[in-house]
Amino acid sequence: MSFSANIKQELCKSLSDDRDLLKAELYGILLFGKTFSASKIIFTTENIYACKRVTELLQLLYTPIIEKQTDLRTRSTEKQLHKIIIIDSDECKKIFGDFGHSDKQVTLRVNRANIFTESLLSAFIRGVFLSCGSVSDPNKGYHAEFCVPHKNLSMDLCRLLTEIDECSFAPKTITRNGSYVIYFKGSEQICDMLTFMGATNSAMEIMGTKAVKQVRNNINRRINSEVANITKIASASAKQLKAIDYIEKTMGIDSLPDDLREIAHLRLENPEMSLRDLGNSLIPPISRSGANHRMQRLMEYAQIEEIKNG
Repeated sequence: MSFSANIKQELCKSLSDDRDLLKAELYGILLFGKTFSASKIIFTTENIYACKRVTELLQLLYTPIIEKQTDLRTRSTEKQLHKIIIIDSDECKKIFGDFGHSDKQVTLRVNRANIFTESLLSAFIRGVFLSCGSVSDPNKGYHAEFCVPHKNLSMDLCRLLTEIDECSFAPKTITRNGSYVIYFKGSEQICDMLTFMGATNSAMEIMGTKAVKQVRNNINRRINSEVANITKIASASAKQLKAIDYIEKTMGIDSLPDDLREIAHLRLENPEMSLRDLGNSLIPPISRSGANHRMQRLMEYAQIEEIKNG
């Protein structure tokens, strides 16, 4: 089951005793469905939990005659298309009018009289999400969206989201296949939205996934840094060993000054050591820059011998 389906399942688990909250949620579901008018109300969804939820709310609030249809074009239950149809036009007109709409309206707009408190707005946004919302899998990215069928409704929803006091939403809008998509990027905004709707477990899951990602990224960065350092040390050591070997074959290591002879023998015995560790192993110990200075002098001796020997 997808992450969005899990969110909708969570949102559908609780049922309030407050009729106004139930009505606000149903309003969000029906208004942002593709067919909501005085003569026809049809709610279509692939999510079985949203399908059961709208049926339950309709029966609790209006007890209309409902026809249920399921498109069996696919074998996967999750991908079946569920339709809830109110078949009596008089009941459609009653429900449509009860939300403050009339058949004389040219275009649908959000009737704010149904969502005049923060708790009612929370229930309304929950209904909108059940109708047309989705959130990507947090393991893949952070993206939440509402796919709205009408431009004016998308504008109203954007305005409502930005007016929520406890959140700092900055939704963006694009068009896609004739619909208006309102979307959020970023885990914080998505978690705030889920918490506001009542999907706190899903919000916690996103935060937990983000924490795991951060730890994994920190570990990967550290490993990459260590690998890079090891590679750098190995490369430098190989050049130093080559120079020392050349000195040994031409002039002999024992002919070197004491300080260079000491570090040359130490490098031969410890090819994997960093310059810092080489310096610390000398008696008396010297700094990394001091060890590097001696190695540079060794390399110069090798170059001089190479020039001498043509």
